[in-house]
Amino acid sequence: MSVAQPSSSRSIPNLQVKEVKGESLWADSFRRLRRNRMAMLGLIIIIMFIFVAIFADFVAPYSYRQQNLVMNNAAPSWVIGIFPVMQAKEDGGYVTVNEEYGLGADALGRDLLSRIIYGTRISLAVALVGPLVAISVGLTLGVIAGYFGGWVDNAIMRVVDIVYAFPTLLFIILIMAFFRGGGFSNVEAQGSLGAALYNLDVSTGGMFFIFIGVGLTSWVGLARLARGQVLSVREKEYMTAAESIGAKGSTIMIRHALPNILGPIIVAETLAIPTYIRYEAFLSFIGLGVVPPTPSWGAMISEGSRAIATYPNQALFPAFALFLLMFAFNFLGDGLRDALDPRMRGVD
Repeated sequence: MSVAQPSSSRSIPNLQVKEVKGESLWADSFRRLRRNRMAMLGLIIIIMFIFVAIFADFVAPYSYRQQNLVMNNAAPSWVIGIFPVMQAKEDGGYVTVNEEYGLGADALGRDLLSRIIYGTRISLAVALVGPLVAISVGLTLGVIAGYFGGWVDNAIMRVVDIVYAFPTLLFIILIMAFFRGGGFSNVEAQGSLGAALYNLDVSTGGMFFIFIGVGLTSWVGLARLARGQVLSVREKEYMTAAESIGAKGSTIMIRHALPNILGPIIVAETLAIPTYIRYEAFLSFIGLGVVPPTPSWGAMISEGSRAIATYPNQALFPAFALFLLMFAFNFLGDGLRDALDPRMRGVD
């Protein structure tokens, strides 16, 4: 029985194989983040605030400490127009009209817009210091506790529990009350550690002790989160494989454990930034934050609240700036949470 052979004249068409490259989790996350309009709006607002803070000396029309007592509580026409309680002197009211002050002036004749612009530096400084301390201390201790376990885990977590027991605001208030009211500015106290810290706080406009308070308490939550994340990945196959080939513990933690827990860490710290900003604003509002004349949105809101019935612009405009920055970080944090969720990979 003969078998028919294929005709030699029939040619097999060339098949074109298209190479499809896989998309990494980070690339997929960034693509989904770009499609989140609210997250990108928050990112744009944050970038604008950072730009304003860096170039405040060039953006602000006046110095934040420049006073003009003749024009105290002055306001431009458009501000008087949006607040019905404010009436210009020309119309039988009590407000001095001055178009040179974009948002008006405070009780000492200082430009509100300039002080709000310079106040951006204070809020963003706290927003930077808090995550830096939390990541450098909390992430390190959390990864070590979760990976090694045993007595190392118990020792670190007991320290975390002790620090976590102190309310952050109360802890910072106690630090302020001790150093600022402890007489360290006296001549007799000069040369002591307390006096050195007091002078450093004064030189930074009252921000040093806020940084200390936020830094000493901001890392505990991240340490717990990092420990839990490491415990969840410690028994994964790639961790076991790394241990089986004799990789060192530090190498496993840095090259294998850390990259796989960064997603929740980034999201948690982004969402925690508004809390750090709120701490500074509250402390400045009650008079324990920055030292005058250093501008802070919390201090400006406090000063403006005393005359909010007659000059609402002095409290509402810095409050709106605080609101805008905090919501920008919240929008960005929510977007990062959705973008870095592995269960959302490939979903638009």
